[in-house]
Amino acid sequence: MNAEFVIQELLSVANPEKAQFLSRFFKIGKGQYAEGDVMLGIVVPLIRDVVKKTPKLPLSEIQILLDSEYHEVRLAGLLLLVKQFKKANADEQKAIFDFYLQNAKRANNWDLVDVTCRDVIGLYLLDKTDRSVLYRLAESENLWEQRIAIVTTWMFIKYGQFDDTLLLSEKLLSHKHDLMHKAVGWMLREVGKKDRIVLIEFLEKHHKNMPRTALRYAIEHFSPEKRAYFMKK
Repeated sequence: MNAEFVIQELLSVANPEKAQFLSRFFKIGKGQYAEGDVMLGIVVPLIRDVVKKTPKLPLSEIQILLDSEYHEVRLAGLLLLVKQFKKANADEQKAIFDFYLQNAKRANNWDLVDVTCRDVIGLYLLDKTDRSVLYRLAESENLWEQRIAIVTTWMFIKYGQFDDTLLLSEKLLSHKHDLMHKAVGWMLREVGKKDRIVLIEFLEKHHKNMPRTALRYAIEHFSPEKRAYFMKK
């Protein structure tokens, strides 16, 4: 099997009617954040089914998938990286990590980022002291690389490591795009699930400068009284 097998499997379950809805949902119209993307109209569970029955592909074949014009084909390629990473040895994991970063701009919508970066970039960096690559991504002019930087820290949060989430959130608080406000607020909310005090200390320091969307996401699990307190301030 090769990339062509994956593409043909996905084309066989394409749904033009669903594609119209997803095109609006993922903002692929002129002037929108994913302008020019092409949807096949395939829901994620069906994409995962194709990935599950696909044997290990060389990175050269996955590159073909990531270069596809079709959104769902690129997602399948990224999910194959996640699948392979979990079973890879240390050298193979490094190769997959590097390959993902080389193709980060091909993860050019929020769903492509959110369901894959944590389990490749985050898992690789989990036991590493040098995570400077995330700060380089955060300084990129590419929206999707910036989103990868913050969403990757979801893996660290899972293991009680909050420093990078907080530092990257500070760096990205002034971002102009709503998608980044949502991502930052989401990761802060995840920190709060693990340690509410850490989140509150961050909010007390930054609430005045936080975009309202980020703040609303961050305090979603607070009591109505606590939410009102932070929104009012």
